[in-house]
Amino acid sequence: MNKADFDDSIEEFVRDSEDNLIDEKKAISPAVIGLRIFESPIVFVGAADDEMFREFASKDGIGKSLQGPFAWLPTAKSVISVFFPFTDAVKVSNRADKLEPSSEWLHARIEGQMFIDKATKYLLAYLEKSGYKTVAPSIDQRFWSKTAFNPATPHPEVSFTSNWSERHIAFLCGMGTFGLSKGLITEKGMAGRFTSLITELELPPNPRSYEEPYEYCIKCGACVRRCPANAISLEKGKNHMICFAYLNETGKKYSPRYGCGKCQVGVPCERKIPKRI
Repeated sequence: MNKADFDDSIEEFVRDSEDNLIDEKKAISPAVIGLRIFESPIVFVGAADDEMFREFASKDGIGKSLQGPFAWLPTAKSVISVFFPFTDAVKVSNRADKLEPSSEWLHARIEGQMFIDKATKYLLAYLEKSGYKTVAPSIDQRFWSKTAFNPATPHPEVSFTSNWSERHIAFLCGMGTFGLSKGLITEKGMAGRFTSLITELELPPNPRSYEEPYEYCIKCGACVRRCPANAISLEKGKNHMICFAYLNETGKKYSPRYGCGKCQVGVPCERKIPKRI
């Protein structure tokens, strides 16, 4: 198997899967019936033995909570990162109201993540059927993530972290760099969702065409102005606690859905790498 085979497989899944459409039973308004959530994905590859994993696990990186590829799969050769950009219908709808998430965005955040999980399971089965042992950390029983500090949960000493980070993996694979909002700016922008797989399949890694974590961010301040919670600043980037509290409020209002995403739309990095002036 080569990368083109993998790319074609996930492209076909996104194009043909009914789970990428909002059906009438799930729609929270007639306007979103038939909504397509994701457009064509992009795929980047990193080496399982990339030295950057050591940097991620350092105190200046993600921290010791991160588990590298070999902790998940001792025979790993490659790490594959996939970005699923939201369709224009999702992105445009969420620009309109400055405070409330659009119905399209709420579906994209919740049903969209359900679709990502199904796509991840599909890719996992596809690689294993082809003879390559594979692990998808985000759906693996060993995966954990934390939001705020909570002494009553496992890993009470950490907050807003996990033992596998989709955006950091995408950064390592050469897909893009971070913005002030902590989203990852890719060639198709930052409005979308990620998944990744660790596999025995050995593929040539993509080069990283950047050196700094925030190299693609032009510090224009658009996401600062777009954030309804005032959780982002030019000086310090995003405050996770403020953002999390705001998301909790949307969860109460739109239960069982939640979301915001204002910092990902109506900004220069919504759908591409912004040009520096």
